[in-house]
Amino acid sequence: MKKLVTSLAVVMAISANAQSQKNTKGMKYPVTKKVETTDAYFGKTIKDPYRWLEDDRSPETEVWVKEQNKLADGYLNQIPYRNDLKTRLEKMWNYEKISSPFVEGDFTYFYKNNGLQNQSVLYRKDASGNEEVFLDPNTFSKDGTTSLAGIDFSKDGSKAAYQISIGGSDWREVIIIDAKTKEVLENKLVDVKFSGISWYKNEGFYYSSYDKPVGSELSAKTDQHKVYYHKLGTPQKDDKVIFGLDQKRRYVGGNVTQDERFLMISASNTTSGNELYIKDLSVPESPIVTIMDNFNSDSYVIENVGSKLFIYTNFNAPNKKIVTVDVSKPTPDNWKDLIPETENTLSPTTGSGYIFANYMKDAISLIKQFDYNGNLIRTIELPGVGTAFGFDGKEKDETLYYSFSNYYTPTRIYAFSPKTGISTVYQKPKVDFNSDDFESKQVFYTSKDGTKIPMIITYKKGLKLNGKNPTILYGYGGFNVSLTPAFSISNALWLENGGVYAVPNLRGGGEYGKKWHDAGTKMQKQNVFDDFIAAAEYLIANKYTSKDFLAVRGGSNGGLLVGAVMTQRPDLMKVALPAVGVLDMLRYHTFTAGAGWAYDYGTSEDSAEMFEYIKKYSPVHNVKNGVEYPATLVTTGDHDDRVVPAHSFKFASELQEKQSGNNPTLIRIDINAGHGAGKSVAAIIQESVDVQAFTLFNMGIKSLTIKKKETL
Repeated sequence: MKKLVTSLAVVMAISANAQSQKNTKGMKYPVTKKVETTDAYFGKTIKDPYRWLEDDRSPETEVWVKEQNKLADGYLNQIPYRNDLKTRLEKMWNYEKISSPFVEGDFTYFYKNNGLQNQSVLYRKDASGNEEVFLDPNTFSKDGTTSLAGIDFSKDGSKAAYQISIGGSDWREVIIIDAKTKEVLENKLVDVKFSGISWYKNEGFYYSSYDKPVGSELSAKTDQHKVYYHKLGTPQKDDKVIFGLDQKRRYVGGNVTQDERFLMISASNTTSGNELYIKDLSVPESPIVTIMDNFNSDSYVIENVGSKLFIYTNFNAPNKKIVTVDVSKPTPDNWKDLIPETENTLSPTTGSGYIFANYMKDAISLIKQFDYNGNLIRTIELPGVGTAFGFDGKEKDETLYYSFSNYYTPTRIYAFSPKTGISTVYQKPKVDFNSDDFESKQVFYTSKDGTKIPMIITYKKGLKLNGKNPTILYGYGGFNVSLTPAFSISNALWLENGGVYAVPNLRGGGEYGKKWHDAGTKMQKQNVFDDFIAAAEYLIANKYTSKDFLAVRGGSNGGLLVGAVMTQRPDLMKVALPAVGVLDMLRYHTFTAGAGWAYDYGTSEDSAEMFEYIKKYSPVHNVKNGVEYPATLVTTGDHDDRVVPAHSFKFASELQEKQSGNNPTLIRIDINAGHGAGKSVAAIIQESVDVQAFTLFNMGIKSLTIKKKETL
């Protein structure tokens, strides 16, 4: 249990000779005041002097942000090749990007970005091939910080509801339009969060949200999610709650099946495990029927044929499988295996009347096509070794689309014929980057406890293993998230300048199913950090790099990873780059929907044992006086309501106060930006440039010969 002993009792500015004001490479840190605030956990007192930075609406916090950004800008401006990196990245980024098309009603829709547009534009074509802009998010705001966060069409394509995000927030507004004329039909819905839009018979749609929290909407706790039904032409205040009033659940969602017969409802309290319910929409006032009544597994309906449900589940199948059941008796005791569990983890899609089983084999895609009777049609031949996404669509679609990429191959879109199994290139980007000059190698290294961990290392062909190659080690290790090979323009710039990019598949991820995930959660979270440390040691031992040329990077849960590893092994790397990180592990669950992460982390209030375990690795609580930490650039957004920026604010303050030696600690705070989704291209480019410039400069690289001529 936790008890606040003293709150905002004594305000004291740090003295003039404190370390937080010391000069570091000619830089003077802003004064960050301390406020005596303490919490009691199971009889132990924990100080939290920077608690005041949790108030995102405070004028004092605003001033602190401005001062820190001024410091970071001043430091970054001195790097001689910063502007050249930006010029080169903008040139690389400036190519046409087109998404897979999708058909809604009489139109074919697709997203396109001409190159450097802040937000991709939604276009459509009619049956004659006439093309027009349907929605241009670049017109939503002058600075590109308001984004299109999703769009859903009614079954006949005549109506659409699209969501917008302002400043990167997870809170959304929903705008309902006539898809043919683009005319707005009624007042927008507001205060919608963590929601899809699922239409029902052109009459209305289902969506999810929380009650608006008391206090700051960017940091206050939200823990009771509900499914609503909005009937067109009625005010939002009259929207009926379909599910979520009986008890608190943090994440719920409702989805109507393609035939519009059933409403499927999923309900969760954490990011792993869900209840599953079904409602027969063809029967007026039908009850909500339980399929799965606990949170011990993950199960989702992916398709139905009449009363036959196709369920994707890890119930008694850690690597997941697909089962069928009749809606009349939908509980697990009646499930029948359709596509059994294998040694590889499964992630299926459906389209054209088929099931596409996307298996992950050592983080690499393997796709098998099945019919609805579970018969294998074919193993799909992919363009190479990498990651394939897609193969989804409506049952009537004759052509499906998928994307393919790896760490050095720009993402291509392929058209696929389910009848013949033939893939053809639909869209190949013209990127000023020569993929033929680069290669990836997958290795398996040994972690602290003997577990074998895969890692993909990408670099320019002919790399000399001399320990002097600038290297970014990127990791995540949590929430069942799998890191699979994917192309990034920013990473391409890093590779082009001689950098090595290494990605290990740490425990806590989903690369090897539920057991792999669970091995990096709660009282086993240290496994994730040990896996990452062992990856760094492998790269150093095999002379890909050395501690003077190694940077560690990760975002969100990966920001926690970087924060934990740099405080446990500050000697191992030269640069640390924690982005939008979960860094105050004793209080993460008190903000927004953070309590839902407890499956992975546990909380400091669970037990004395859990409190001690979490405190031992919590980055904010493990910064020590007199330690030389690596050069650190913390990045976050002031509108991040997923992982509130106070995590980063506190961590940066602790480092600036206690850092020994001359390595700088900076925090770069994007204004009107959130956790990452919807960020403008201009903002992404500038952040990528700043991260790479900071990294190379602190590795002692004083100049770069940056490519300027195109090779197309």
